[in-house]
Amino acid sequence: MLLHAMHSVSDTLAFAVWKQGELVRSLSLSPHGGITENIGEPLPFEKPFWAGEHAVSPVPGKLSKGPYPLPFHPLTLGEAALRALFGFVVEGRHAPDDVDGSAITIHGFVLTDPSGPTIEQRRAARAAAATLMGPRRSLYLQPDGSWAEAFTSPEATTA
Repeated sequence: MLLHAMHSVSDTLAFAVWKQGELVRSLSLSPHGGITENIGEPLPFEKPFWAGEHAVSPVPGKLSKGPYPLPFHPLTLGEAALRALFGFVVEGRHAPDDVDGSAITIHGFVLTDPSGPTIEQRRAARAAAATLMGPRRSLYLQPDGSWAEAFTSPEATTA
């Protein structure tokens, strides 16, 4: 089993690899929180990063607050992890042998309790709850901490 999570706003990366139910590698890091988890031996694709081959260079003209707190940028390692673990990248350069992610069919499954309500009954209950809630509203937080309505969409009354 594989886990891969990146968050570009916070430059956070987490990935983990289990083999036959046993955790063999887990890494979680960000420039603000540092390395929060580092379990197991680094995988082959990680080694150039830990060896300093992907150091973060200062941006010319931008005031630096010192050296980058990690030996590499988490999202750069994250893209390498995507390619090594799954065969594709999201934001990096695509290699000729990368998987075309847009060509992959993803199947969805619904688990239900056979003694519980049917799908139709659940849909009807959701529609009834949406009707009771009234029209959708969009709110925004004002500088004083209170909420103000941005707009109301009269046609958007059901979910």
